[in-house]
Amino acid sequence: MLRIGSIGGVDVLVSTSWFLVAALISFLVSPRIEAAEPGLGVWKYVAGAVFAVVLYSSILLHEASHALMARRYGYPVSSITLHFLGGMTAVEGEARRPRHEFLIAVVGPLTSLAVGGAALALWFVYHEGLLGMAIVGLAVSNLLIGVLNLIPGLPLDGGRLLKSAVWKATGNVHRGTIVAGWGGRLTAVAVIAWPLVLVLGFSARPNLIDYLLVFVMAMFLWTGATAAMSHARLRQRLPSLVARPLARRTLTVPEDLPLAEAVRRAQEVDAGSIVTVTSGGTPMGIVNEAAVLATPEERRPWLATSMVARRIEDGLTLSADLAGEELVVAISRRPAEEYLLVEDDGTIHGVLTTADVDRAFREAGH
Repeated sequence: MLRIGSIGGVDVLVSTSWFLVAALISFLVSPRIEAAEPGLGVWKYVAGAVFAVVLYSSILLHEASHALMARRYGYPVSSITLHFLGGMTAVEGEARRPRHEFLIAVVGPLTSLAVGGAALALWFVYHEGLLGMAIVGLAVSNLLIGVLNLIPGLPLDGGRLLKSAVWKATGNVHRGTIVAGWGGRLTAVAVIAWPLVLVLGFSARPNLIDYLLVFVMAMFLWTGATAAMSHARLRQRLPSLVARPLARRTLTVPEDLPLAEAVRRAQEVDAGSIVTVTSGGTPMGIVNEAAVLATPEERRPWLATSMVARRIEDGLTLSADLAGEELVVAISRRPAEEYLLVEDDGTIHGVLTTADVDRAFREAGH
């Protein structure tokens, strides 16, 4: 990725695949440039590359409108990326309301249609030579981008509009994503069938590049829609993840207590975890179960419990009330095997292990 600047504090990145598509655009439009301005020689490819930059600048406007609308509603935007098939705006987190989803999605196609309309109006004023060709190309491409992005299927903007509509009607965001995902899959099938429609219905003969572009677009739509549907199904299972009932009963022991005695006390009260504390009761470490099992029993009476405990660092103390997506985000932010769960007043509720979270998540899918 190459960073080329920022818009409103959002990094603008260009993938290496963009240079490939820029070269492809330069090659494909070179015959038209030659017809509009004969005698350019190799400069016609330079003019084609300039047109590719102008075209992707309009795509950047499309993506920037998504980013600015998302930030207006308080959603962080990490980056805007220009790539082979257009652009992508990385908005962090899911929309909180159907209205937000709708507005963040619709502003992109509207921007493309506005740019296309403005270029079309300019073409009526000036439509001669190389500049006229560039203007009409910009108009047609942006109008096409705007219309195609309104097709109701993920990962297109139109899919997000369909998602917001189903979400609003049913009150279920995951159902909206599934419906819009199927729309994306049907769109992918339609794209694959398009060359056949041209051959049978219009007696046209698509070339190799046409078939290649159709295949790439169909794969992009199918994989994007499938990923969105899978993500929605996973998110449907998140509400069943609640930290409090997953916590293991915890025994607190002094840091210098022999490990053998700590294990004996834990077994006596049927505790599933051990936390070392200072003389004042401040939690210091979570005893690692694997480390205890790896310690020979003959060594345990002579080993301080703190020697097999992981120090409780920032991010390893979580609220016992965490649930769903908030719980998953907290765990992913600071990966570890165990976390200390505390109440609002700071008292220890128990220890949460990622193994128990993973097990609960798998069981929720059955």
